[in-house]
Amino acid sequence: MSEDSSERAMFEVLEDLEAHAETLHHLERAAEVADRSRAEYQAVLLEGRLMASVGHEVVLGLRGVGPVRGQLRRVGDQWCQVTAAQVRWTVRSVALLWAQGLSERALPRLAWSRIDTVGLGSPLRRIADDRLECTVHLVDGSTLQGVLRRVGGDFVELGEGPDAVTLVALEAVGAVRTEDRSGVV
Repeated sequence: MSEDSSERAMFEVLEDLEAHAETLHHLERAAEVADRSRAEYQAVLLEGRLMASVGHEVVLGLRGVGPVRGQLRRVGDQWCQVTAAQVRWTVRSVALLWAQGLSERALPRLAWSRIDTVGLGSPLRRIADDRLECTVHLVDGSTLQGVLRRVGGDFVELGEGPDAVTLVALEAVGAVRTEDRSGVV
């Protein structure tokens, strides 16, 4: 074998080893990126996925109610609103069992506007102000019907007739369904 051909063979072996080492490096890097990605995804919360999905058509599986379909209109601190036709669902997060149609993205709470951090009392006060008939779905699966009269710190007053008022603990509320016959929800 000539010196030129043995030198060429040695360079080919070295190039082969270098290519192999580069491939191993890329595989290790890809595994590291995948591990980091999985670790970072653990910090993503469902409310962040909901917030990034405002405006999307979604299906939410609710405890004691079943599937609710409609456009995700608002997300707040531990609640969201879905509308379909003239029906508005105000849902407490604890009643949410599963969701479909959400964005692949998430919007972390840090990026929310101050108005998006309001609690459940805010949309319930609006329902009370509008004096709409509503169905209050409790997390145990039972329902109450009437008009929300007032919203306290941890309860709502539900008028079920001229003299009948039921106080409902907010912790018991899973979702509130209202219908607006005027077409504005």
